[in-house]
Amino acid sequence: MRLVNFVPIGTRIDFMRFRRYALMFSAVMCALSIALFAVRGLNFGIDFRGGILIEVRTQGPADIGALRGKLEGLGLGAQLQGFGADTDVLIRIQRQDEGEGAQEAVVKRVRDALGSGVEYRRVESVGPKVSGELIEAGTEAVILALLAMLIYIWFRFEWQFGVGGVVALAHDVILTIGVFAALGLEFNLTTVAAILTIAGYSINDTVVVYDRVRENLRKYKTMPLDDLLNLSLNETLSRTILTSGTTLIAVFSLYIFGGPVISGFSFAMIWGICVGTYSSIYIATPLLIHMNLRRSGVAEDGGETRTAES
Repeated sequence: MRLVNFVPIGTRIDFMRFRRYALMFSAVMCALSIALFAVRGLNFGIDFRGGILIEVRTQGPADIGALRGKLEGLGLGAQLQGFGADTDVLIRIQRQDEGEGAQEAVVKRVRDALGSGVEYRRVESVGPKVSGELIEAGTEAVILALLAMLIYIWFRFEWQFGVGGVVALAHDVILTIGVFAALGLEFNLTTVAAILTIAGYSINDTVVVYDRVRENLRKYKTMPLDDLLNLSLNETLSRTILTSGTTLIAVFSLYIFGGPVISGFSFAMIWGICVGTYSSIYIATPLLIHMNLRRSGVAEDGGETRTAES
């Protein structure tokens, strides 16, 4: 079967020519993202701030758009999601700051707005203690995922590859948090899931490039490292475009047609795919030059590796 090449064979784009500008640009963007997070913070959703969860059942198939329209005028930031049977709807409302009495008042306002045409099956309140535990668990999940990927790449390749891959991943996570802080988008457990997905996607793209770099280090023993990295990036460019393009098509469809329930997840994925592709080319790969990658660290045979010289 003949493979489709979206990038002509023999393409020689000089990526490394712009590596210093790209690294400086990324450093500025990461610093700006950290500053936005520190000054503005994140717009935490119900999962992290606490709130009220109401499960209702309609007499017929639920018209979520009509139910949402009834609640929008209350200014409670209500989120509606269908689940299970087509008559069941979950309503999430952000926790009010005025105490438990305010929570009860909100539930009464929702009941008045929806009227008697729905059955209230469950009303739950997510307290600040639970939300704090979710923040801690989400942070630990992201950090442990990055550490696990560092260990994998370190053993699979060399320590320079491991550090480069994790720096690129941290870059992607920081910029994703920065764009959520800048735009004031809701940050919830779905967003954490998107960040973990972005990390897995980005490291997969980076490993493909790193594997080609390792092959070319064995094949071209006298080629300058800048040229070798450019060659490796160009050889994997077609695969990168195909993978990123097809994934973006799917995620854009979710963003456009999926509704507000998964809009945050879809937006984070779109941003993460673009940033992850950029970081694989202009962060993870150029760092190999700045960390003084040596050819002696790559074994001569059989895909085996040994510790790089320091």
